[in-house]
Amino acid sequence: MSKIRNTTRDKLLSWALLAPSILIIAVFVYGFIAFTGFASVTRWATLVPDFTFVGTTNYSRVLGDSRFRIDIVNIVEFSVVFILFCLALGFFLAVLVDQHVVGENMFRAIYLLPLAVSPIVTGVVWRWLMSPGNEATGPQGLNALFDSAGLGFLKNGWFTDENFGIKAVAIAAGWQMAGYAMALYLANLRNIPDELREAARLDGASEFAVYQRVIVPLMRPVTVSIVVVLGQVALNVFGLVLALSGRGVGFSSDVPAILLFDTAYRSGLVGRGAAIATILFLLVAVLVVPYLARMLRQETAR
Repeated sequence: MSKIRNTTRDKLLSWALLAPSILIIAVFVYGFIAFTGFASVTRWATLVPDFTFVGTTNYSRVLGDSRFRIDIVNIVEFSVVFILFCLALGFFLAVLVDQHVVGENMFRAIYLLPLAVSPIVTGVVWRWLMSPGNEATGPQGLNALFDSAGLGFLKNGWFTDENFGIKAVAIAAGWQMAGYAMALYLANLRNIPDELREAARLDGASEFAVYQRVIVPLMRPVTVSIVVVLGQVALNVFGLVLALSGRGVGFSSDVPAILLFDTAYRSGLVGRGAAIATILFLLVAVLVVPYLARMLRQETAR
């Protein structure tokens, strides 16, 4: 009887400790998500709230907006370049660090440093690096470096180029987040038994083949995790774009988050801005929910 009483007391104590966190998350996360969804179906178009129900009118106007369609294309292009750049650079850096080089801790810290930099600061720095220059100033930033190194063919208009604007932003974002991919890849590389690599080498596999046939396949689960996290980062990118290129030439580097800001806060169309936010939330959910469901199934199977 005493054992049952102690178990009940422990459960009540656990719930009492968790209750404040649960309440805060319920109100400030799920409550605000629900309120945004509610606002998206209202006529709220001024500073004064107007909760008149208008159904899917705001969604129809957003989906019919040519700028929103441009932004969707931009964010897809940004996500692909950004994620591939992070995966490639992160894996390359992880392989380098995994060689147990002298000063490994220093290199690891250097590669992770960009993660601590604000997206706004990253945008300002890369805006200078990617400034193409003009006839009066000559090449600047990266273009000046390429010119002095005899690599003039690599010079680019960067974010001022209508066809390259969003890709330039993706490169800057990839520089900032590659350290995250490196950290996860490195942790998994260190967990791969050396016996597997040695067995492959004894079978005559070259070092490249060892990575291609053994290491890379074992990296697939962590690669999926990285893609999911970077995917939601890409869909919500805002500060970096605003600081680096803004909306770009002909909205060439515009993204849905900037459109949301312009719609809800600059134009005061709160209901329509809430519709954009809801669409972004659904896009993130499409990416994250299947991953979480898969992880839950794996945990249950264990």
